[in-house]
Amino acid sequence: MDPLNILISNDDGVFAEGIRTLASVAAQRGHKVTVVCPDQERSATGHGITLQSPIRAERADELFTNGVKAWGCSGTPADCIKLALYEILPQKPDLILSGVNHGPNLGTDIFCSGTVAAALEGTLEGIPSLAASIACFKWQDFDFASQLTMNVAESALTENWPKNLLLNLNVPPCESKL
Repeated sequence: MDPLNILISNDDGVFAEGIRTLASVAAQRGHKVTVVCPDQERSATGHGITLQSPIRAERADELFTNGVKAWGCSGTPADCIKLALYEILPQKPDLILSGVNHGPNLGTDIFCSGTVAAALEGTLEGIPSLAASIACFKWQDFDFASQLTMNVAESALTENWPKNLLLNLNVPPCESKL
C-alpha cells in the first residue's frame, strides 16, 4: 500500500496512551501522520462543537514518536477535525482515525461518544473514517488494537471503502496470537 496521509484524533486527549500508540503504529507503517486532538479528556461530548469561545491549538510533537506532527486543541473532538481540515492540514487526509479509545463504544454509547463523533465528522466531509476502541476499561495494552485498526483501515481502503461509511471498531481485550 502507498503511504497515506492520516489524521488521528480522539476524545481521551493528547496524553492518552491509545492515541500515541495508534500514531506510532501508523508512522511505523510508513504513513504520514498528523494528530489533532483535545488537549485534555473530552469523553462523552458527543458531536458538540464550540461556538461561543475561541479554540486554541498548541503543538505537541514531543508527546509522539518522531515524524508525527501533533496539536492539542482546546475544543471538542469534532472541533479538532474541523480545525485540522480547514486550518492545519494543507490538503484533505486520505484517512481519519479516531482512538484508540479506552473503553467501548457500543450500542447507544455511540451517540455521546467523542471518539465516534470525530470519525463521523470525517465521514460527513467525505473522508474514509474509522473510530477504534478497546471494549474494556481495565485493558491497558493498546498495541494489538492499534495494529488491528491499521489492518482494518488499510484493507477497507484497498477494497474500495464505500463513500459515507463510518466504521466503528471495538476490539476485545486480547493480545495478538501471531
